[in-house]
This record gives sequence, C-alpha cells and structure tokens, in this order.
Amino acid sequence: MLLATVAGLLALVAPAFSAPAPAAAAAAISTPFLPEPTGPHQVGTTSLHLTDTSRPDPWVPSAEARELMVSLWYPTQARGERRAPYVTPKESELLLKGSGIEELEKIPPEGLSWTRTNAFADAEPAGRRRGLPLVVLSPGFTWVRSSLTGLAEDLASRGYVVASIDHTYENFATTFPDGRVTTCAACEIESDDNADPDDFGRKVIRSRVIDISFVLDQLTGPHPKWKGAALIDPSRIAMAGSSAGGAAAPETMLRDSRVRAGINMDGRFFLPIPESGLARPFLIFGTQEKDDTWKRDWEHMTGWKRWLEVEGALHPSFTDYDMLIQQLGADLGGGLKGTRSMDITRKYVSAFFDLHLRGKPQPLLDKPSPRYPEVQFCSPPAKGC
Repeated sequence: MLLATVAGLLALVAPAFSAPAPAAAAAAISTPFLPEPTGPHQVGTTSLHLTDTSRPDPWVPSAEARELMVSLWYPTQARGERRAPYVTPKESELLLKGSGIEELEKIPPEGLSWTRTNAFADAEPAGRRRGLPLVVLSPGFTWVRSSLTGLAEDLASRGYVVASIDHTYENFATTFPDGRVTTCAACEIESDDNADPDDFGRKVIRSRVIDISFVLDQLTGPHPKWKGAALIDPSRIAMAGSSAGGAAAPETMLRDSRVRAGINMDGRFFLPIPESGLARPFLIFGTQEKDDTWKRDWEHMTGWKRWLEVEGALHPSFTDYDMLIQQLGADLGGGLKGTRSMDITRKYVSAFFDLHLRGKPQPLLDKPSPRYPEVQFCSPPAKGC
C-alpha cells in the first residue's frame, strides 16, 4: 500500500490507496493554478506568527513555547498587484521529497511553488463589524496549511474569514518570519517501531485541539493579533480539516463550545466521540475506502449530520494536492480529473457552512444531485457505504 497522502504518514491517514499502474509518459508540465473562487468578493490573505507561552512544544520540549504560523483569507475591496505565494521553493522540495511516493519524482522539487493563487497578499480586509463568520482549517499530518488554499480562497470570496494553521513539527515544512524552517519532529516519534499508531494519533489530536483553541483566542479575544479581527462574528465559528485535521474537529467541538459545526474530510477518528454524544452539526466527507471509526462515531453524533462519500476520490482529493499534482504531470491514480476534486469539495463544504453559520437552506445536502453524481449519501448508512 502506498502512503495515502501527498505528504503523509500511513498511521495518520484514512485508508490508503493502491499505487497506480505505470503511467504513460507524463503530460507536459504547465504552470499549476488554483481555480478562481466562486463568490462575489475579491480575496486578501496574510500570515500571523503566534506564540503560546503557556506551554512547551509537545514535540520539541526544549522549545519553551509553542509557535504557530497561521494563514488568513478574507474578503477585500482592494485589487492588489501581488498574488500571494503558494509555498516557497524549499517548502515544495521538502513536501515532495518527504512523501516517499515514486510518482512524485516526475515533478521538479520546486514545482508546487509555481502554483498561481487568487488572493492578494496583505490586502485590506473588508466587511462590517462582527459581520463575517470564521472557519478554522486544520491540515493533514505532515501537510502544510497551504494545502487547503483552494477551499480557503473560495470561502473567503463568499464572505468568510478563514484561518488555516500550521501545526509546527507535525509537517514537513513550516517557515517562520525570521527564516527558520522547522520540519517534522513528530514523524521521528511516529516512525519508532515501538510506537502505537493509535496512541500517537490521539496525542496529535489532543495537541491540535489546544492549538485551535489558542488561535481562536488570538483572533476573537480581548487583544486580537489581526487588524481585521473586529470583522469576525465570534458567535459564528466552525472548523474543517483534512485527514488528521478532520479527526481533530469533533474533539475540538467537544472541548471548545465556540465551534458550532465541523467537517471531517477523510480522517480517521483517533479519539472516539463519547456516548454522551456530539449534538452540534457534523459532516463526514470522504473517499469510498472504509474506516471503522466512522460508523462507530456516527452513532454518537446526535445533532444534524451527513455522511458523504465521493466516487473516484483519493485521500488528497479534499485538498489542493490531487489537482495540482495532475497539473504538474504526475498521477496518483484517482478518478477525479482536472479541477473536479476542488469543485466538489468547495461546493459541499460551502453548502454546509452556509446552512449552519448563515441559516441558508441547502437542498444539495438533502439528497444526491445530478450535477455531482460522484457524491454518494451514506446517511443513514446505505448498503454501499
């Protein structure tokens, strides 16, 4: 079995996919791009460097504080000239090399850094005071916060503030403003032959819950770290995550009442939902590969809930990576071609948040759609799920 991520370790991903058959010569490499956002607003983006001095780093105890990098996307009226970079050439190299996937050797090491984004760097935020819902994004284990940029840009164009978190030392590359680049210290622990994958997964989730609540404090507390923080409506906060980030969503909701709704995009639930249940809205959105924890925790979701599976999707199909890797001339063997994986992810995620943070009815979430025949409803669990 192949690592089921563009840059991920087997213990923290949803069920892996098989390696594709040897492909024909790779298509000519062109400049990779993220599709234009579908909302009415221009999009701005900026980064924050946050330091939690209340605790040491869980992976590198010699670091006396937990440092995090966070990217924000938001509506703007400005139309800047400088598009935000996707990743640095060094980050691209570390991500592709760290994956261990032979197919990705077709891609130049700096290839992901060529990606054309749609957001304007450091543009002025726009909106009315406390008028914008906030969505927190948490990436997969070893993935960086930019892996969800296509989704973040789209949500921001629809009038959301989006915060994506680099969980330091849990990914292959986090770059800090002073030029430091940290790598995956947690991977060394996970790869220990004596390590229990589920125990390790639970540690990752617990650490992420603290990271996410800390970031919420920094964005919505009495002394916010972002100049546009007054635009955020603190009563309308939700989160989504891919892989380990998705697995962190229910635990975050159980421990932080500010998070009103959550989405797990193809992650294994390492920490089970207790029998007392999770009463807030939740969406499981994943591949057709089976994970026994989904059915287990489905029974304990007592509020609004949906379980959707996407035919042809791979583990990275709920991020930018499946699409970008195809654009760069490699093939992970999935069935969603072109921008289809991004189109589906954007449509269903935005529908979920529009329903639960804005109260707008979403028929798309009630039954299968002929526009998206790949999406199968498994709620209540159907025979094919």
